[in-house]
Amino acid sequence: MMSLLFLDFGRSFLFTLATLLPILNPPAAAPIYLTLTQGAGHAARARLAKKVSINIVIMLACALIAGNMVLAFFGISLPVIRVGGGLLVVATAWSLINASDPDTRHAQDMADTYTYEQIRSKAFYPLAFPMIAGPGSLSAAITVGATVQHDTALRAAFKLSGALLGLLVAGVAVYFVLRFAGEVIRRLGPNGTAVVMRLSAFLLLCLGVQIIWDGAHDLIVNLAQEIKRS
Repeated sequence: MMSLLFLDFGRSFLFTLATLLPILNPPAAAPIYLTLTQGAGHAARARLAKKVSINIVIMLACALIAGNMVLAFFGISLPVIRVGGGLLVVATAWSLINASDPDTRHAQDMADTYTYEQIRSKAFYPLAFPMIAGPGSLSAAITVGATVQHDTALRAAFKLSGALLGLLVAGVAVYFVLRFAGEVIRRLGPNGTAVVMRLSAFLLLCLGVQIIWDGAHDLIVNLAQEIKRS
């Protein structure tokens, strides 16, 4: 029994990390962060990176835990959530794969309308949301929350714990990349950053297809059962 619980924990941890980290895409967020904090010292950037990362973790954790409860209140089933969330994940991944410069153009347009002092006082908006953790991240977190559901409360608790740990690790990754954004961009270079973005987008696309299939499979099974009963 314990081995099954730890397997659920590990799978949920890896699934959450692999789903959210490509969407957050910390290496791609680094140039955005540098643009918005231009002129700031290293200490100020470090404090701001910590605050932004905490905001992202809290926001996505709320979506992961309570998002499905809200949707359930409106009568939306878990398979439908998986299909809808998977479609959004696939759409996000597809845009990242095909866009020539998907991560910096929109952020640069928004950056031009804010001074650094205004940005520093708004570590949640627009830095945490929507520039790093946007609607795609929220939908992915809700979809992950749907995957941790289980009939057994103990197994559901282990799955949720793994998902939250995966979210925390993703938040820590964002923090370190933002804190050392200058060094990351300099080491990766334009080609390295592009490679990381494309590989992450392809992995995200595959995960989105898997999420859609899981939801569609449940819908087909439920439909077959209803046909048999009728």
